[in-house]
Amino acid sequence: MHFFVVFLLIFSVSSADTKLLNQARQYFQPLADIFPSDDNPITPEKVRLGKILFYETRISIDGTTSCAKCHPVSLYGADALPKSIGNNGKINPRNAPTVLNSAGQIAQHWRGDRADVEDQAKRALLGKASFGAPSYKWVEERLKKIKGYTLLFKLAFPDEKNPVTVDNFAKAIGAWERTLSTPSRFDRFLNGHLDALSEKEKNGLKKFISFGCVSCHSGMLIGGNMYQKFGIYEPYWKYTGSKKIDEGRYSITKKEKDKYVFKVPPLRNVAKTSPYFHDGSVKSLKKAIWIMGKVQLGKELTNEDVEDIYSFLLSLTGELSEDILTVPVLPEDN
Repeated sequence: MHFFVVFLLIFSVSSADTKLLNQARQYFQPLADIFPSDDNPITPEKVRLGKILFYETRISIDGTTSCAKCHPVSLYGADALPKSIGNNGKINPRNAPTVLNSAGQIAQHWRGDRADVEDQAKRALLGKASFGAPSYKWVEERLKKIKGYTLLFKLAFPDEKNPVTVDNFAKAIGAWERTLSTPSRFDRFLNGHLDALSEKEKNGLKKFISFGCVSCHSGMLIGGNMYQKFGIYEPYWKYTGSKKIDEGRYSITKKEKDKYVFKVPPLRNVAKTSPYFHDGSVKSLKKAIWIMGKVQLGKELTNEDVEDIYSFLLSLTGELSEDILTVPVLPEDN
C-alpha cells in the first residue's frame, strides 16, 4: 500500500511537470547557438576581427572608449550603471542593455532606433556620448594607421580591394556579437530535462505564465521581440522614481500611440544586469518584478509571488563561454 501511494505521488509530480513543460513550450524556445544574418554571414575570420574591434579604444575621440566600456562581459555584457559613461565622461541618454544574446532581437536600443547589431556598431562610432568620432573617414584613417588591422580586415573580407571600412567594422563586430549565446538551465528544461529547475523555479514559471508576463516576455530571448507601452495601468515613473519622464518611441515617430513605448527587454541573464528599465532607475530585480506587476499587469504581487518569479528568472542566467570571457590582444600601433 505504501509503495502504491509513493508511486501515485511520483506520477502526479511527473505529470504536473510535463504539463508545465508543454505549457512553457507554447511561449518559449531554447536559445540558438548563434543568431545568423542573411546580410552578414558569420565566418571565423569576421568573428576574430569583430572580437578584437569590440575592445578597440583608439577609434574613439578620447582614446578610452570601446564597445566593451559600456558592455563589459565580466558584468554579463552590461555595465551596472544607470546610464553608461561614454567619451570624455559624457552620459548616455539611456541604460546600456546587455550585448549578450542581443543579436536575436527585432531591433537594438530601447526605442528600436537601430536596425540590428551591425547598425548599432556603426552608428555608435559617431555617437556624441559613445565613441564621439568626428566622421567615418576619421575612423577608417585611424584603423589603417594601426599595424595589424590591414591583414585582419583582408582575411575577414578577402573579396574586397579596400576592406578597411566602417561598414566592415560594423559587420565584423556584428558577426562576433551574433555568437554571444548564453544557454542556461531553462534551456535544459525546455529540452525535456524536468529536473533542470527547482520546485520554486517551476512555481515561478507557472506564475510567470498565468499572470500574463508571457504576453510580452516570450520567445527564445524571453522578450526582445516586440514593443510595448511602459505603464499600461499606471504611469511607470510613479513607482520607478524616474527623475526624467522618457517618452520612448514617440520621440522618433511623433505618433501619440508610441508615447512611453519601448522595446520589451529580453530577460536572459536579467539577474546579472542591474539596474533595470530604460533609465536604470531600479536597482533591485525583486522591486522591478513588483513594479511590472503594478504598471503592466494591474496586479498587486505578493512577496511570495515576487520571490517565486525571481527564482524563475535566476534560471535564465547562462554560462559564459571561455571565448566570451577571454580578452584579445589588440594590434600594435605602426
